[in-house]
Amino acid sequence: MENGRKNWVNGANGQEHETPSNITIKGIIGLLVANIDADEKRRVISLGMGDPSAYSCFHTTPVAEEAVVHTLQSQKFNGYAPTVGLPQTRLAIANYLSRNLPYKLSPDDVYVTSGCTQAIDVSLSILSRPGANILLPRPGFPIYELCAAFRQLEVRNFNLLPEKSWEVDIDAVEALADHNTVAMVIINPGNPCGNVYSYQHLKKIAEIAKKLKILVIADEVYGHLAFGDKPFVPMGVFGTVVPVLTLGSLSKRWIVPGWRLGWFVTTDPTGNFKHPKMVERIKKIFDICGGPATFIQAAVPNIFEQTEDVFFKKTINILKQTSDICSDLIKDIPCITCPHKPEGSMAVMVKLNLSLLKDISDDIDFCFKLAKEESVIILPGLAVGLKNWLRITFAVEPSSLEEAFGRIKCFYQRHSHQQKEH
Repeated sequence: MENGRKNWVNGANGQEHETPSNITIKGIIGLLVANIDADEKRRVISLGMGDPSAYSCFHTTPVAEEAVVHTLQSQKFNGYAPTVGLPQTRLAIANYLSRNLPYKLSPDDVYVTSGCTQAIDVSLSILSRPGANILLPRPGFPIYELCAAFRQLEVRNFNLLPEKSWEVDIDAVEALADHNTVAMVIINPGNPCGNVYSYQHLKKIAEIAKKLKILVIADEVYGHLAFGDKPFVPMGVFGTVVPVLTLGSLSKRWIVPGWRLGWFVTTDPTGNFKHPKMVERIKKIFDICGGPATFIQAAVPNIFEQTEDVFFKKTINILKQTSDICSDLIKDIPCITCPHKPEGSMAVMVKLNLSLLKDISDDIDFCFKLAKEESVIILPGLAVGLKNWLRITFAVEPSSLEEAFGRIKCFYQRHSHQQKEH
């Protein structure tokens, strides 16, 4: 077993098995890259990290770049911003999100964060109390478990159902919740599954959350990146049914993950989060946390107002093309199957059939050997909560995607039971 894999599977002391709650996707990918043979001449192709800006077919709009240059050169935004965010930025985000809601958000509902990761941490921080638990989807985004561990929130996982387009197992949610449950997390469009929830399914989620007297944390970092039959519906539409915390960012839709501009928004028209003590608690957390750069915040109003639909349509068309390529190429590799064709976001989950492989023990083994032998990086399913599955990112230029799958097919043929012994 390679050293990198040992460090992950056995832990730093060689004994404890690490789980998604104590290792990040970036950490896993770093171990996979470190496992690549130093003598390998081929370029590394990563289908593991959801950073589309790494590929030339994905780039942000010049409007966004010009807005940032303008605010930087103005020399008006070199100082500290208010800890909750610049007033004009909060207003712009409120107006942007209100376009798709049956009510209007106020700037006071919006808190500007350093990417969606900080928004996740803030949401769990305000909910934490002794004995509390939170319901997280499986598979899901491992940062939630990491933040929950730091905040001493017990994690209870409910399954997403691959045979039902990765819908939430509503019955499981009801069975898991008790009087100490504070919230459930919904990621839509789905990371890592590439699903998009229908209006009716989101309504069922809101109704069960209301019945259980818990709130919904709606992770919509991939908001509007939907290219299937179902349009993106923000969870905040159901804010009058159940309190919703909406988390999002510029990162994916504008293809600028490195700008670290996100938001934490109380999409809660009934006013549950307007209680003075709750507002004070939220603001104190933001007093502790640093937000994104002031000049990036200041660019947001122009970015929202001036970005044309043609930019978004181009991104959606590319993602539709690459997701189709990904789905078609998966069919040519017998040891992996895709139960649900992606409809949104930038990733898909595929099932690994170990019975067709003669010397692969699990999904981690598959990914480490694939990296070493073929210089292709994909994420083991265990990292997102599903053992012997794989997460594949398709926000990659088509030629690189095709080359990567060609190498994965060679890897399968080399390790297949059907491979003749010499």
